[in-house]
Amino acid sequence: MKTEEMVKDNNEKRRHLTKENRNDYEEMLMYIRLSFNKSQQETEEVLSELLDHVLQAQEEGKTVQDVFGNDPKQYAKEIAGELPKMITKERTKLMFMGILYFFAASIFVSGIYNYLMYYAFQQGELMKTYQIGTVVIEAMISIPIALGFLYGIIYYIRWSCFKHISKVLEFLMIWIYGVLSLGVFLLLFYVTPAVGPEMSMPHYMLLFMGIVLFVVAQVVKGRK
Repeated sequence: MKTEEMVKDNNEKRRHLTKENRNDYEEMLMYIRLSFNKSQQETEEVLSELLDHVLQAQEEGKTVQDVFGNDPKQYAKEIAGELPKMITKERTKLMFMGILYFFAASIFVSGIYNYLMYYAFQQGELMKTYQIGTVVIEAMISIPIALGFLYGIIYYIRWSCFKHISKVLEFLMIWIYGVLSLGVFLLLFYVTPAVGPEMSMPHYMLLFMGIVLFVVAQVVKGRK
């Protein structure tokens, strides 16, 4: 069974869990899926087996604790540690796909923002001038920054698994992290010097480029 089919099957079978068992199992699922450099195929196979054990235990009147034990996080760590690492080809594909999605979203949102500023606030023009060297520098620097912030999000989610954190505190932490992330990118665009030849481009081209990059990312995702 393909990875996507196993994910879909997992989603369907989770509906048969009780609310408490589903919450506990999904904590385990989240922790294991966010393990770094692990084979997606092997990960989904293990998660499917775990779900079958939980469903069977539920039919026998047992709970998730009867399957995972009193320390589910340690149990999840042991499972994640035994999973085989992602092969180089799969890792390269995942990284390339992530970069494409990142630029697709960034460029598309930039186009929407420019149109919003022009039509809603009468700011700017329908054509914007870019300096090619500056764009290249910003793109090259933004990739490691974005990967760093993504790592931070993943690390936080894994850390928060199996913990009962106040929703207010969690919202505040995410809000602060989001503001800091946005601030770093704005600072990057502010301090990058103007370099290279100029090129004018209408805002709708940004929307078009964002859509094209998204389609390419989807094609890469679908390739074996």
